[in-house]
Amino acid sequence: MSKRDRALGWTLLLGLLAAVPVFIQSGRWIDFLELTLFVAVMGQGWNILGGYGGQYSFGHALFFGTGAYIQALLQFKLGWSPWVTLWFAIAGAVLVGCAVGYLSFRYGLRGSYFALITLAFAEAFHVLARSLISVTEGGRGVQLPLNQDPGQAVASFQFTFANPFLQSYGFYYTVLFLFVLACAATWLMERSRFGAQLVAVRENEEAAEALGINAFRIKMGSICLSAAITASAGVYYVQKFLFVDPGIAYGPGKSVEALFAPIIGGLGTVLGPLLGSAFIHIVGETSKEAIGHFVGDRPGLDLILFGIMLLLVLGYMPRGLVGLLETAWMRLRADKDGPNA
Repeated sequence: MSKRDRALGWTLLLGLLAAVPVFIQSGRWIDFLELTLFVAVMGQGWNILGGYGGQYSFGHALFFGTGAYIQALLQFKLGWSPWVTLWFAIAGAVLVGCAVGYLSFRYGLRGSYFALITLAFAEAFHVLARSLISVTEGGRGVQLPLNQDPGQAVASFQFTFANPFLQSYGFYYTVLFLFVLACAATWLMERSRFGAQLVAVRENEEAAEALGINAFRIKMGSICLSAAITASAGVYYVQKFLFVDPGIAYGPGKSVEALFAPIIGGLGTVLGPLLGSAFIHIVGETSKEAIGHFVGDRPGLDLILFGIMLLLVLGYMPRGLVGLLETAWMRLRADKDGPNA
């Protein structure tokens, strides 16, 4: 696919996403799009470290939860503005990423060892969030007060009592903005010297170091950028739902969503996390509807069907949905140009 085709595709996609209020008024569909973009942001964060860097994390909830808790606690305990706390939330997650990266990469952990240490850190923070009741409120979680003043909707980063447009689309455009930023950061990284070195380290770390690439520095940079993007999703979550607890912040659910989206959509691609996130939620909702229609309420069956479809995707589309789209596009262009050849 040529650069021109890619640019045209991204322009159309972002134009359609930006124009959503023109042709979608259903709250259910807006919620669906928000959830898809939210997981895509987390997936893009994971993709930088796992897709481009080859460092598979099983505990990316560590960065999501840290960002979410710092965002919530600074507002709840100190009464700070959410627009100020979000910078501290992202910075805190980056510091955690630095600590995990240093302990992992300095001692040469990679592959399954790195995956397990990220999982261990996420679980450790989960336990700490439940245990440090005086700081984190423990299992009760942190509930932010609801702003009911329409004039303070933007200042409080809450749109429940804002004007009708912000009520319906405020958080949609917030998560869309985060998604665009995450994709822009990934796109710039992909075309930078840092991105090229990161891919070189992923392909063969020893050969990259022999060429003068500082693998430790490159991997540290990737985990910090990954943590920052993932933490921004945690900030969004807190402002959207005004609540966070240890299970939401550091539970395995967020880690699984973050890694499945790019793996299904296409590792090491800018578009992959969005396609993977859309696939996950479309298949999830469709399987629930189909099972409910044909066999009634059978808890767990939708998860089995969902798992089977994931295995099929992983087994027969190793390059993910992006690879499938690129193959289809090349065949379409070949058929179109064939008679003129």
